[in-house]
Amino acid sequence: MSTDRRQLFALLAGVVAVPSLARAQSPGMSRVTAFAFSFAGLSGGDIRLADYVGKPILVVNTASLCGYTPQYAGLQQLWARYHDRGLMIIGVPSNDFGAQEPGPNAEIAQFCETRFGVTFPMFEKIDVNGDDAHPLFKWLRTEKSGVLGDKIKWNFTKFLVGKDGSVLKRYGSSTKPEKIAGDIEKALAG
Repeated sequence: MSTDRRQLFALLAGVVAVPSLARAQSPGMSRVTAFAFSFAGLSGGDIRLADYVGKPILVVNTASLCGYTPQYAGLQQLWARYHDRGLMIIGVPSNDFGAQEPGPNAEIAQFCETRFGVTFPMFEKIDVNGDDAHPLFKWLRTEKSGVLGDKIKWNFTKFLVGKDGSVLKRYGSSTKPEKIAGDIEKALAG
């Protein structure tokens, strides 16, 4: 009987110890990364960021009628320069600021292709702020706050995500794509 009690106590001690061990490990094990998110593509189909594991990703909220819209050309240049080395650029149209992306997805796709020759992936139009914001942007905003706290201030805010899916840097709308080439080089090397 005493052997059974010792086994019972050992078993109970193990049950009590395991939850505290799980709690101690859970932050590292359950850490959300950019690779947990997906979108519908601008031209159809789903695009999963998990397909880009091991590659840095530049996520940019875009708009066709914005004063920063010419940055599409700079983004396309970054894509041409670094895509073969692993960089992913993701354009995410949003109508959140000044109604500067009013058209439907097909119109946005045509505009990007014909006006700027965009060949990097574009997601469907979504919200980046507020209660209806896409979960990726809710996560990006909390990972790297900006001038307005976690809110996106305007179109063409950029987030550089590392090969491990963590947010490395956040850039404001006025930061031209060519100005972040050095950070992209570091992300590609990292």
